[in-house]
Amino acid sequence: MEKIAFLGLGRMGQPMARRLAGAGYPLTVWNRSPGRADGLTEAASPAEAVAGADVVVTMLSDPQAAAEVAGRFTPALAPGTLWIDMSSIGPRAVAGLRAQLPDGVAMVDAPVVGSVGPATAGDLGIFAGGEDADLERAEPVLAHLGRVRRCGGPGAGAALKVVVIGGIVACVTVLSEVLAVARELGVPREVALEVLSAGPLAGALARARSTESDFPVRLAAKDLALAGGGPVLSAARQVLLADPSIADRDLSAVVGALREE
Repeated sequence: MEKIAFLGLGRMGQPMARRLAGAGYPLTVWNRSPGRADGLTEAASPAEAVAGADVVVTMLSDPQAAAEVAGRFTPALAPGTLWIDMSSIGPRAVAGLRAQLPDGVAMVDAPVVGSVGPATAGDLGIFAGGEDADLERAEPVLAHLGRVRRCGGPGAGAALKVVVIGGIVACVTVLSEVLAVARELGVPREVALEVLSAGPLAGALARARSTESDFPVRLAAKDLALAGGGPVLSAARQVLLADPSIADRDLSAVVGALREE
């Protein structure tokens, strides 16, 4: 089996790395904050982690982190290495990383949808973009982590992730305002929730009421920034940033106590 280096052991990265180790891949891991390896073979630096690796997987928090870490390991990538970036950083950042690849190194962008539970169970949604041959090589690895959707050429996976997460985050965010309107107009909360759950916002309402998701508000705001967008997405981002006390809580925190009902 191909030797894998996995860089980034945050909320999502750690269970994903453990799944690859459990599948039998020779695995070396690295994280910016030491102590997250949890029994996995840990390297002291990104360059050390990727030494001798056939496949490198990165799961980092934002474009700045991806660029900083990439600068520490891309010069050490040998020809024939495949880099699978699973971070949510958007197509522009992916293009920038691809431009720095050494000759003979390939890259697939494969951001995910799903939270810690699906990451642990190997049930993430994975949007993969890249050259056909590189997607073929990446798919057996990605299949241990979730359901792979091939989106097209380089950057296509990163682009679709921005589109999808923009819609999800904006819809969950607008629920907070919708329920405030219900309160102001005297509509009983339970009535509003019952009718909303039977209409087009049912999916957003279910996400807001999930007790298993762990997608911090600060990362949701980051993803909306990647989308750019017009006034609606910009306004949703401002709502997310308005209360710093919920920055590390799940996205549903923007709707208040909806999950506890």
